Order: sequence, then structure tokens, then C-alpha cells
Amino acid sequence: MNVYFDNASTTKIRDEVIDNMSDVLKYSFGNPSSTHSFGRSAKSYIETSRKSIAKILNCDQGEIIFNSGGTESDNSILKCAVKYLGVKCIISSRIEHHAITHTLDELKLEGVNVQYVKLSENGNVDIDNLEYLLSTNNEPKLVTLMYINNEIGNILDIKSVSDLCQKYNSFFHTDAVQAVGHYKIDLTSIKIDFLTSAGHKFHGPKGVGFTYINKSTKIKSFICGGPQERGLRAGTESVHNIVGMTKALEIADKNMEQETQYVLSIKKYLINSLRKLFPNIHFNGESGNIKKSTYTILNVCFPITNDKSAMLDFNLDLKGIACSKGSACQSGSSEGSHVLDEIQNEEQKKFPSVRFSFSYNNKIDEVDYLMDTLKEFIDS
Repeated sequence: MNVYFDNASTTKIRDEVIDNMSDVLKYSFGNPSSTHSFGRSAKSYIETSRKSIAKILNCDQGEIIFNSGGTESDNSILKCAVKYLGVKCIISSRIEHHAITHTLDELKLEGVNVQYVKLSENGNVDIDNLEYLLSTNNEPKLVTLMYINNEIGNILDIKSVSDLCQKYNSFFHTDAVQAVGHYKIDLTSIKIDFLTSAGHKFHGPKGVGFTYINKSTKIKSFICGGPQERGLRAGTESVHNIVGMTKALEIADKNMEQETQYVLSIKKYLINSLRKLFPNIHFNGESGNIKKSTYTILNVCFPITNDKSAMLDFNLDLKGIACSKGSACQSGSSEGSHVLDEIQNEEQKKFPSVRFSFSYNNKIDEVDYLMDTLKEFIDS
């Protein structure tokens, strides 16, 4: 049996999405910047997609800017906020995606004041400390915090962060790659300046995403060139990918309630199964708490001996089980998880951690197959 429990990394593209993309590739190959009929046809696909995404997120269609995905989006927002919005201080956390942390490392070298908010032992943002950091001086600030952590599944109290940013007249960016397509997001009811998304996280194609840029911000293009995307992202748009991503988001939005409950049942079943097999098991972050973490991610610290832990990754892969392997100090890992390194205590770092992440494609019998594979790792 082959089991795919790595949906937080990427998701299987939906058949309907492939069909839509194929039609565009076959029949609408024009450059959307061209003024002839072939170009206008391609352009209409882009603008229809923009309108559809804006409707789902309840924002203006001019606030949706298409690009290559989350990494480009995160880089462009942070760097352009410094270059064009006069941001002198960026407040973030140490458990953000590398697209954020590595960009912040670069900006530090350029003199930007980067500050890190305190975290609870489970990796939650300390809202009181965030307010303290926002209130310390009057220099222009940007807060960048993930909506949902991609490794431990913690859900940010995004309303509280938004309220604080408004109170202290600061910009707010959220990497919502793990949230868009999985949660209802209303950008009219909550004030966010910049939001990042990627199509392949909600059963769309890779290499395409979008940035929400609030119309009140006066930001300029990160990539110089042509006037595409309202002059905010130069380069010929990938029309078939944009159409595919939009179709995937439309389906995800339509099926959200039903698929959420189904996927949550898979996660609950795995949690209960693991607790029965390993009474001393630890779930990293808030991932074991279904009220405080996303329904798609479970990060597990296995209480097994060192000799068996060395074989865990190998056996899972050998049995056809795909998941995200590696922990902060795991033997044989070329680079540990910076997220787990930040939140785990020294005892927990001695044991292997694995992230399992789910979609509507998963089934209960796949969990049973996983548990059968894990039984040989029970310490006697």
C-alpha cells in the first residue's frame, strides 16, 4: 500500500483542475499582454480568475496579485515594505517558514531592526509581548506572522494581531499558505495588509500563487519589467496555472465544511490510535489539540529508543508511507527543524519527530496500515 501523509508539503492536484488547465493550454495560448484576440482571450481568463478569488476572500479584485507562490510572495512583501514603505523594524517569530526567516537574515545585514516575539512552550505567539514590541518606539513597523504554522499546525490569533497592528499603526503580513483553501478568510472583516498563498497547498498546480495587497498600501513592484499585475509583478502571467489554482480554490471553498469534517476525523483517529500504541507519546506544538491546531497537521514525537529511532524513517519509506521526517537533533539528519528546535525541551529533542498531514484523499485504513508499521517500534 502507498500512503500519502505529506499534504502540508504539497497536495495532489484535482482532476477537474487538470481538465481546466489542459483546455487553457490547448485553446488559449496567447500572451495576455497582447492586444489581439489571442491575447485578449488569455487576459480574460486571468481577470475572471482574479474576480473569483477576490469574491472568495471578500476583497477587491485589484488587491489580488498573481505570482509564482509563497516564497516569492514572502520575499517581495518584506523587502518592498522596507524599500518602499519606510519600514525600519520587522517583528516576527523564530518558527516562521524559511522564506521569512532567511529573508529577515538578509534584511538584518541591511540595517533593518528585526525583533522576535516571545512564544509559549507550545509555540503560540505571546500577544502581550507582541504589544510591548509594537509600543516600544515610533519607527515604522511590519509584523509578519504565519496564519498556520506549517510544521506544528498552530493557528495564529489573527484577529488579536490585526487589532494590535491597527492600534499601533503598523503593517501586518501573514503567510497564509496553510490556511487559504482550508479556512474561510474574510479580508473585509479583518484588517490585513498583505497575505501570501500558494496553489499547490489546496490541490492546485505548483509554481503559482497570489499575494493579497490591501489597496491602502503604496507598495511597488518587487520584480522589474513590464506592467503586468497592476504594475506590481512584472513578467508574463502563467495563464493555465492561474486558471488551475482558481478552480482548485473554488472547489475547496465549496467543499470546505464537508472536507474539513472528514479530514478532521482522520486526524482524530490517528491521535487516538497513537495514544493507545504509545501511552507516553508527545504531540509537538498544539498539533494534538484539535481546537488549537489545523485539522490537516499532526506533528508527533515518538518515545522510542535510539536504536529503533534510527530505523523509523527508513521503515516508513520502505512501507510506502510518505510523511515529513526529521526533528531538531535527530541522528542522521543533515538539518534539523528550526521550529522543533525552538519549542522542544532537551528531553524531547532526543526522540524522533514526524509530521503527518492529511487531505480528503486519505482513508481510515491508511491510518491502520501506518499503525501496523509502527507496532514494531514499541519499546518493550
